[in-house]
Amino acid sequence: MTRLIALDTNLLVYAHRNESPVHDEAWAIIESYADGDEHWAIPWHCCIEFLSIVTNRRLWRQSATPPLAAWRQLEEWVSSPSLHLLSETEDFLPIFARMAAHPRITGGRVHDARIAAVCIAHGVTELLTRDRDFTHFPGLRVRDPLVAK
Repeated sequence: MTRLIALDTNLLVYAHRNESPVHDEAWAIIESYADGDEHWAIPWHCCIEFLSIVTNRRLWRQSATPPLAAWRQLEEWVSSPSLHLLSETEDFLPIFARMAAHPRITGGRVHDARIAAVCIAHGVTELLTRDRDFTHFPGLRVRDPLVAK
C-alpha cells in the first residue's frame, strides 16, 4: 500500500447521525471509500468510540442510536473489502511515547495520541478528521475533508 487514508471517529458519527449539519457530506466521504477500490482505514479505537458516542443517552437524550442499529452501521462499514482496521503494533509503544510526550497531551488528548500512534505505526498517509487536536502530533498528516481546499 502506498497511500492509506484513515477516518476519525467524528466523521463516523456525523455520517451516522442524520441531524448532523454535515451528515450528507460525511456520509458521501465514507461511502466513496467503502464502495471504492482505494485502501482506507479506521482505527479500532474509533470504532469503539463511535459505538460509545452514538448510543450515549446523555449526549442524545431521547434520540440515542439503539445499540443494535449502531452495531449494524459499524458492521456495514467494516464489511468494505478495501477497509483496514488498525490496532497497536509491536512498535506501538515508542511511537505512542513520542506522541504523548508533549506537555499539552493530557486528558482526552491522550486518546488522540493513541489514535495518532496507531495510524503512524500502520503507515497512514493522512487522517481525515474535524478534530484540530491531531495537529499536535508530528508525523501524521491531518485534513478536515469537510472544509473546501
